[in-house]
Amino acid sequence: MNHQPEITDCTATITATRSLEGGVTLISFHCPDIAARALPGNFVNIKISTSSQPLLRRPFSIHNVEGETVEIMAKNIGCATSMLCGTDEGASMQMIGPLGNSFTTSTPSFSTAILVSGGIGTAPMRLLERQLRKEGSHVVHMIGGRTAEDIHTTGLTNIEQATDDGSAGFRGTVVELLESRIEDLEAQGPLKLFACGPDPMLKALAGFARQRDLPCEVSMETVMGCGIGICYGCLVEVKEESGDATTSILLCQDGPVIDASRLIL
Repeated sequence: MNHQPEITDCTATITATRSLEGGVTLISFHCPDIAARALPGNFVNIKISTSSQPLLRRPFSIHNVEGETVEIMAKNIGCATSMLCGTDEGASMQMIGPLGNSFTTSTPSFSTAILVSGGIGTAPMRLLERQLRKEGSHVVHMIGGRTAEDIHTTGLTNIEQATDDGSAGFRGTVVELLESRIEDLEAQGPLKLFACGPDPMLKALAGFARQRDLPCEVSMETVMGCGIGICYGCLVEVKEESGDATTSILLCQDGPVIDASRLIL
């Protein structure tokens, strides 16, 4: 995992919004300093209102970067995200970023990257795909959701889908889809898994990766009030790198991307 050396606190202006299914909105912000340094897996923390409510900033994975514009994917699940998804173009918000570490894409140990995501976990995958393709890797997306409405594929290519109810693609979980396809994928050359999604999905994937001895990095999600290691709101228990004991890390500083072998199953 690569660590971000420099962050910016800036006023970012919304330049475009686009509503997707399932209460998800793509929001573009003009913030050149953050766009210039963003890496796949980094996130931003946004102060959605100038008032005291909501008090804390909210973290969002960087979905894409185009020139001086950073795009995020926000799901309307509460007061803060409802306000954000309903904000008009031209409005400005305080944004800190790029924050956290990033996915490791430059290692020569794999030829095919399997990008596994669940629901809003597709948020960091567009920027990740662009970087992987730039470096010459073959990319396969495996995206899961409860129903077809939970599947978001904007800007992604080479996609396989899984839904719990069978309304799109494979009927079952995205990890079960991967299990059904793994032998064909391994026949194409060395693999590496990259993932983002709900904790149960990440833990199931981590267990599968251990069984198959596959390298796997996961981007975890938790509450991040400050994003810079001050509030201690994002403590997560993981295995030590030696694997002999457990330890607590600040996900905003030592993550959000970690090696899947460190997840406690």
